[in-house]
Amino acid sequence: MDSMSDLLLYLGITVIGYIIGSRIRSRKDKLSWTGKVQTAAITVLVLLMGMRMGSNAEITQNLSSIGVSALIMTLLTVGFSISAVFLIRKLMKIDKYGRLKDSERANQLNPELAQDTVSGEEEEQKGGNLMTVLIIIAVIIGMIIGYFVIRDIFAGRMEEFDSAAGIGIKVGLCLLLVFVGLDLGLDGTVVSNFKRVGFRILAVPAATIIGTLIGAAAAMPFIGMSLRECLAVGSGFGWYTLAPGIIMEAGYLTASAVSFLHNVMRELLAIVFIPLVAKKIGYLETTAMPGAAAMDVCLPIVEKATRSEIAVYSFVSGVILSILVPVLVPIIIG
Repeated sequence: MDSMSDLLLYLGITVIGYIIGSRIRSRKDKLSWTGKVQTAAITVLVLLMGMRMGSNAEITQNLSSIGVSALIMTLLTVGFSISAVFLIRKLMKIDKYGRLKDSERANQLNPELAQDTVSGEEEEQKGGNLMTVLIIIAVIIGMIIGYFVIRDIFAGRMEEFDSAAGIGIKVGLCLLLVFVGLDLGLDGTVVSNFKRVGFRILAVPAATIIGTLIGAAAAMPFIGMSLRECLAVGSGFGWYTLAPGIIMEAGYLTASAVSFLHNVMRELLAIVFIPLVAKKIGYLETTAMPGAAAMDVCLPIVEKATRSEIAVYSFVSGVILSILVPVLVPIIIG
């Protein structure tokens, strides 16, 4: 994320897509091609992000030194976040696919509906496997191109490429979010699902926050930083342009560098493993992985790897975490 103003941009674009989808819901069968377009667009977007990271000297140079600390922080915060959402999902009696118990009872009363649901879930899991492979390949190729090609072509003027890549990523995100909103509108169950879940939807970001902070605290013995620094790094929730700056202004240079790499890694890890987590653990758990990026970069991937309704959880979680970053990080770092 580049700024809080992006929140309004992405929300507005998603709403526009939803309105369009709800208006053309009767022609849903003729719009099956949108899924393939989304997959292609996500692959290109991830490729571009990989190129941007591979060409970033700050990221590549620090991988061997503070990279280990950032990796430990990332694995623990993401792991505990997923675990926390898993537990809260069980407590709320929501199944692996993000459905309440009343949905399961409805399927038992209507075998045809249950069969359609199972078939849809099998198709989603197959799509998730393909997406995982495509994303991993795109990230690797992108980083290789960024490191060996982009650096040579834009030697001495990397700011030009970084600026152009940033614009390209934002445009790609906007395009993808239109399709996310379109899918939500075509599905037609978002509003009823939101009403049925109610304020329980806030339990997902709450669990993500708690899990992240526990994971950050657990990293302290392994990375040689104070508890305050670890919690401040974790409170970045994947926002790698804001949290490191706040920490650096407070005078914690090493923690700032760890924060930057950790937040980049958290987003990258989510991009790669969201489809796998959706298949093996649960749909709601995918929203915990990216943190703040659940509302923008990773939202289309979550929606593609799970179901349209899960995108609502993802967006709400990302928005709440994004709002809390500029609040929690300064408070914690003092």
